[in-house]
Parts: sequence; C-alpha cells; structure tokens
Amino acid sequence: MTDDTQRVSTARLLDRSDERVKHADTLGNTIRGFVDRVRSGDLGSLPVVVGLIVICTAFESLNPVFLAPNNLVNLLFDCSTVGVISLGIVCILMVGEIDLSVGSVSGFASALVGVLWVGQDWPVAVAIVTALMLGAAIGALYAFLFNRLGMPSFVSTLAGLLAWLGLQLYLLGSSGSINLPYGSPLVNFGQMLVMPPVVSYVLAALASLIMFVAGYRTAARRRAAGLSASSLSRMVLKALLVTIVLEFAVYYLNLGRGIPWMFGLFVGLCVVMNYALTRTKWGRSMSAVGGNREAARRAGINVRRVYLSAFVLCSTLAAAGGILAAARLASSSQQAGTGDVNLNAIAAAVIGGTSLFGGRGSAYSALLGVIVIQSIASGLTLLDLSSSLRYMITGAVLAIAVIVDSLARRSRLSHGRA
Repeated sequence: MTDDTQRVSTARLLDRSDERVKHADTLGNTIRGFVDRVRSGDLGSLPVVVGLIVICTAFESLNPVFLAPNNLVNLLFDCSTVGVISLGIVCILMVGEIDLSVGSVSGFASALVGVLWVGQDWPVAVAIVTALMLGAAIGALYAFLFNRLGMPSFVSTLAGLLAWLGLQLYLLGSSGSINLPYGSPLVNFGQMLVMPPVVSYVLAALASLIMFVAGYRTAARRRAAGLSASSLSRMVLKALLVTIVLEFAVYYLNLGRGIPWMFGLFVGLCVVMNYALTRTKWGRSMSAVGGNREAARRAGINVRRVYLSAFVLCSTLAAAGGILAAARLASSSQQAGTGDVNLNAIAAAVIGGTSLFGGRGSAYSALLGVIVIQSIASGLTLLDLSSSLRYMITGAVLAIAVIVDSLARRSRLSHGRA
C-alpha cells in the first residue's frame, strides 16, 4: 500500500469517527435539551401522554374488552361531541378567560336544530347554519359585556348558563324531546358513517407528510437565519416513526368498524385551529393577550378584537358540539348539554395541557384531554361501576393537571421562560 493510499484510508476512517462522535453528541444534546425543557417547566403533552398510557394499561388489565377495536371506535364517536366543545374552551383559556355556558349553548343549539328541522320543516342545512350563527351571536354578546361593560367572563357566562338552559327548555316545551329522523344524513353521520379503509390509510400518511414538510421548512428558515436546526435524517426518522404509529392505529381500528367521519371532522378542526394558533398573527396575538394583556396592548395588538374572536369561537364551537351530540343521540332533548358536559369540556382542555393562567395552550390539548376523559368513562362503564366513581376520578385527574400546570408555571418563571 502506498503512502498516499494509506493517508486517504486514514482520513476516511477519521471522517467516519468524527461522524459517529457528531451523531453521539447530537443525540446527547437532544436528550439533554429534552431534560432541560422538562426541568424548566416546558412539559408539553408529556403528562397527558403518560397518564393516558397508565389509564389504558389499568383498564385493559381489568377488562380486555377495553382496547378491543369496536370499543375504541365507539370511544372515538363519543370523543367527537365533547371534543369540539373543548376546542372552543382552549380558545377562551388562551386569553385567560373562561366560558361556563358551553354546555347550555350546546343544548340550546341541539334544541334549535330539532325545532327548526323537525318542527318547522326547515332544510337541515339551514337549521344547522342558523344554530351556528346564533352560537356566534352569543359569543359576541359575551365579548360586548366584557370589552365594553367590564363584566367578568365568569359572571356573564354563568348568567348565560342559566339563560340558554331556560331557552332550551322553552323551545322543547312540554314534550321535553324531539326525535330526529333516523336514517337521515345528519343522524347517520353521528352514529354510523366511518371512513373507507383506503381513505383512512391515505389520510394517516398525508398527516405524516405534512408534518415532515412543515418541519423541513422550519429548519430551512432557521438555517437561513443562522440558528440551529434539526438534521434532515432526524426529520425523516421522526416522520417514519409517526407514519408507522398512525398506520398501525388505522389498521387496528379498521379491524372493527373503522374510523368515524365525525372523529375525522374533530381532528380536522384541531389541525386547522393548531395552524391558526401557531402560524398566524392572530394566534400569536392570542398568546400575547393571555400572557400579559397590558403588554400586548402597548405592543399595538387590538386586544378587544382578540377577546371578541375568542368568545365567538368558543360559543360557535359549543353550538357545533351540541349539533353533533344531537346527531349522535338522534334526539334533541332537555338533557342535552346538562350534567357533566361543562365539566368534561373544560377538564379536557386543562388535562390536555392548556394553562388556566392564559397564554399557553394547543388545539391538540382538546384532542388528548377528551380521549383521557372518555377513556375513564368507557373503562368504568365496562367494569359496571357507578358514575359517582367517574366523577371522582375525573375530578382527581383534573386536580392533578392543574397542580402540574401551576408547578410548571413556577418553574418557567424561575428559569425565565414564562
């Protein structure tokens, strides 16, 4: 072997060694960065994911039916109605306010659709649009009371809880309920319609592709600005892992009835809302107002308009959830929107990771949180346990979520990341 050949071989070995060291350093930096974020209070979805794993493991060990495909499909149907309402709660919590009337608004919307569609022979699409528009008007009323009169959202929405419940009872009258036409497109959507397997597989792959493209564009912008960014190989590996997980979930659910279109609608709303909250000026304004209202005002943000959008979105999504609940039950009744609807909607947002203190949250909080709550309800139902246990367990989970949020907020303050 000549000296030149030996030098080239040695250089190649050194390059490979440097690559291995660089990879090890990158992996170590990734782990250290994750640990540092957790210590500083940036928990993300970690607590709810861990909690969901614990819940599923516990209930599956007690009753193997819990993770059966068809039971999970029914769970997804049930998640969709409360989940859409919880998505509106995420919006209002982002600005540091609350809406206690979402249950009553959802019940009023379901009653209105039943009265207009069945009682007055309106086209179902017109009845749905009318209910959604009235939901938006309710949110605008709350925003007016808050922005112009200074009425706290806790008080105005508590008054609305009683007012819209009374209006719901008035619309339904002495009969107390209106049966929606069984077999109609709306009822089929809420009870029967599932995605064809091919469509569900394609959508799962498309979700992974969109995630990869978004990550790649973000990394390119960071490199152009001279900042650190994820490597292409890491992004590809992450996309492949997500694809495998999603495709397996789709495969498993298709062993049963399949993925409900209603759940697909809910996930689609979460994706759109997440894009709006993270990629638009409006979303950044929501976080700024929730974090510090006065600082946001001095920065030139139209604070009143931000509050208006939050209240309108919350009430509109509450009305949409009520319509989906009516489709699920094939009925508009006096019980719609009552009971634990308010509790579950607010708890889902908080359990999923949205802060009660404002300024921090994600649209996916509603998705993760409502799956946790419905998993508890489904598991206890399969075990034939009383609803009293469900309330106590859900309350305990909510309390733990608030404690974790409070401790994480303190940690962020101490590390200068609040």
